[in-house]
Amino acid sequence: MNRPLDDNIHELAGEYVLGTLSAQERLDVQRRLSREPDLQAAIDAWEQRLLPLTELAEPVTPSPGLWERIERNLLEMTAPAKPAQRQRVRWWDNLSVWRGLAGAGLAASLVLGMTLLTRAPAQPAYLVVLVGPQDKSPGWVVQASNSQELQLIPLSVVEVPADKALEFWTKGDDWQGPVSLGLVKPGQSLNI
Repeated sequence: MNRPLDDNIHELAGEYVLGTLSAQERLDVQRRLSREPDLQAAIDAWEQRLLPLTELAEPVTPSPGLWERIERNLLEMTAPAKPAQRQRVRWWDNLSVWRGLAGAGLAASLVLGMTLLTRAPAQPAYLVVLVGPQDKSPGWVVQASNSQELQLIPLSVVEVPADKALEFWTKGDDWQGPVSLGLVKPGQSLNI
């Protein structure tokens, strides 16, 4: 006789008698009972072993409404299930909305990243503020860029006597002398 097989039969018989098997497993055991006398003997042994425990429990008469409650529960279980009412989903609980927003954010990030990567770097600009020797306030802003452009922007209107003119000059470090940038009308910008 094979001992592990005996243990399996006794374990299965105990679970059958105690009622811990699933419905399908219980049906399988009931089908096997007519073909396997060892299984039937194990079930009988378990029933004989547990029978004295039933004498320890005091008999209790069920309440009058118990059978009605059982029948009502059984009818509810066998009645066709009502279709579940579809609840309205709020927009912030909608997964497709968040997926769409995430996709749009990713696309915007990619477009911005590509724009920043493909854009030419800004040309360095130089800025000088000119202050007259008698004045303490700035009079002109001079902007120069690498594209050989120079812009003179007045910060205020300068009073120029009638017999005089405004003229801008520049001088490089290695030049012989200053070079005139031209005459400027008071209060007007000049692009060179």
